[in-house]
Formats: sequence, C-alpha cells, structure tokens
Amino acid sequence: MRIVALSDTHLAGPMPAGVLDIARGADLVVHAGDFNTLTAYESLQGACKKLLAVHGNCDAPELEEELPERRTFDVHGVRFGLVHSGKHATDVTHMRYLALELGVGVLIFGHLHRPIIDRGDVLLVCPGSPTHPRMSDPSVVELNVGKDGVISGSIINVMTGSACGYIQFARSL
Repeated sequence: MRIVALSDTHLAGPMPAGVLDIARGADLVVHAGDFNTLTAYESLQGACKKLLAVHGNCDAPELEEELPERRTFDVHGVRFGLVHSGKHATDVTHMRYLALELGVGVLIFGHLHRPIIDRGDVLLVCPGSPTHPRMSDPSVVELNVGKDGVISGSIINVMTGSACGYIQFARSL
C-alpha cells in the first residue's frame, strides 16, 4: 500500500496542483495538521482515494471540530499514529515516547515544516511541508507498506513551493 504523508500546508485556498497530483496516486493520504482552512482540507479530500487527517495548532475552528487531535489506524498489521504536535527539530525522543504511549509502530507528525525519518524501535516520520518549508525543500513523505508489514519510504521533493530563505541563502554561498 502506498501512503503519502504531508503536513503544514497552511493554505487559505486549495492545495497546489502538484500536491494534488501526488495525492491522487496514493492508496492513502495522511495529513498531520495545519491545513489552515476548510477549503484546503476539502480540495485535498476531493483528490484522494482515502484521506486521514488530524487538526493542527493553526487550523480554523471548523477543522478543529471536524478532525481529531490524534488518531490511529492499521495498514497490513502495522499500527500507525497521526498527530500534529512535533517538537524540537533535532531531538525526537519525546515523539518516540508518544508513539509508545499510543501503542503504534509508526508515528507520523507535523509542526516542524522539515522532513525527518527516524527508524529505531518505532518509525518516526515528519513529512515537512510542501508549501511552507523550514530549513528544507518543499516535501512530502511516501511510505510503502508491504502485505508482510515491511515498510520502506522516502522523502519526496515537491516543487510547489520554494525552499525556505535559509536554504536558498546557503546554496548561493
């Protein structure tokens, strides 16, 4: 099963066409919060075979009412967790503890606007942001879950937004 994870789109209007194209090709799309508006959420929902999402700290009140703060789901015997509240861009220890608290083998989280894949006793995934990245290129994460529960994945560079100012500056040195 092909899962596309994204987060922190922070849009007033619909999702960019490039993000929607990536979503259309996935069996499941998960969004770890901060759509900002119902319009952004509905545009992604309309492009997906299946969308699972949580609300973030910048979402409109109607999204906070519609979407949970946390959720769990299963794919081929693997338990996934989905939350927004990522913290500390270089230390993901607290996210590991949250995964253990939720009883999941994979935790997808947002808020950092920068992609992270950390594989230890649990798999921690922050997809970054396809539209408002920080210290990174615009990105989503693709996870492939085999019927045997084996997971492979990669960070996908999405050119629907520009790299953050620091990355552009560093590339010009």
